[in-house]
Amino acid sequence: MKTSSSMATLWSKISAALPHNEEQFPLQFSDTVELSVVDVLKRSRQQLYGDAACTSRSLGAQIILDLSWEKLNTGTWRHVDKEWRRVYSYGCLFKVAALCRDGPSENEVLQAVRTCDMGLLMGAAVLDNILQDIVGILQDEVRKSSKEEDEPTEVKRPKLERPRVPVIRQEFAIPRVTCPSLESFNTNHLLPLKPVVLEGTIDHWPALNGHRWSIEYLRSVAGCRTVPVELGSRYTDEEWSQTLITVNEFIDRYIMNKVSASSSESCICIHEAQRTGLGYLAQHQLFDQIPELKEDIRLPDYCCLGEEDEDNITVNAWFGPGGTVSPLHQDPQQNFLAQVVGSKYIRLYSPEDTDKLYPHQSQLLHNTSQVEVENPDAERFPEFAKAPYLECVLQPGDVLFIPVQHWHYVRSLELSFSVSYWWS
Repeated sequence: MKTSSSMATLWSKISAALPHNEEQFPLQFSDTVELSVVDVLKRSRQQLYGDAACTSRSLGAQIILDLSWEKLNTGTWRHVDKEWRRVYSYGCLFKVAALCRDGPSENEVLQAVRTCDMGLLMGAAVLDNILQDIVGILQDEVRKSSKEEDEPTEVKRPKLERPRVPVIRQEFAIPRVTCPSLESFNTNHLLPLKPVVLEGTIDHWPALNGHRWSIEYLRSVAGCRTVPVELGSRYTDEEWSQTLITVNEFIDRYIMNKVSASSSESCICIHEAQRTGLGYLAQHQLFDQIPELKEDIRLPDYCCLGEEDEDNITVNAWFGPGGTVSPLHQDPQQNFLAQVVGSKYIRLYSPEDTDKLYPHQSQLLHNTSQVEVENPDAERFPEFAKAPYLECVLQPGDVLFIPVQHWHYVRSLELSFSVSYWWS
């Protein structure tokens, strides 16, 4: 049970992260944001530093959130004005303050964590990304509370089935190389765009050593955090969808209680998306939202051979149960796929054989094949069997170089966590 003194300490930590006074709390927007909305924001700022009643603070914050949420969900995400995303972030900040100021309950602290995550996912950084600072403070409080109240119990672990690993014939195997030099990788693989599995290049990652990623570790660093989750075995299926749940909820529903391989699969995966609705959430990065996980990985040295700055390299997270499939598709950048937990079967096709792979005709899925790779319809797609391919099984510590525009099909053989780097 939390004491009032511990809650007072929580608010003192949050208020210390805020600007010292109203004058140091800027609220400047373009003409895109109506003056009436700016007035509500200024009133909420005044209440933040004053003695307004909790209900008044909550009401002001909710008005801001409701107004900006409507703007964020009108049209496609790429056309949402960044100013409205900033308004949404301020609304999240004011809501967190309303929740945490007067002796919050444990449930209110968790609500505040979710509110920060929504701001980080949907909003734009304000006040030097203050929501990231505050969610760190709140998460520390949640961890402390868990340690104080949890009685020692037997740790529940998912049922691990021995994966059926496909046999890779030598003539189809993607070559494997141990720690090639930058010059060797550039000459033999990057310039000629030849796939390769790199061994021994990420053995130093904390995710594979001191902070070895596991269900228990993910719960400890990110369990209460809200993240976008894809539901369905593959994104081309009609029942595929996205939702927002906590990491703990995802693990409990789709990892711990997974009934069978034929049940609906799901995955925490953050990747490029062009969809409307929840699809835009996939453009955000899990590692930016949860820095503790980002500290457990390192940028592959070979990325320095690219044309872009390190800040422009896209880091993607993929976490889900066995059986999760990424249909055969291609990406517009070079890709390093690093396997951290579990194993994956991967098949690659050259862009020269695109015509044999039957891409969808729609603009949305033009980079995705219509063929079910491991169960192709020979009548509908007769040329597919003539397309040569390479394949491999990625194990923890392996990194697969997928050259730009190379078609790739991925199936998790068991509980899996991978990290991919897109670069040019």
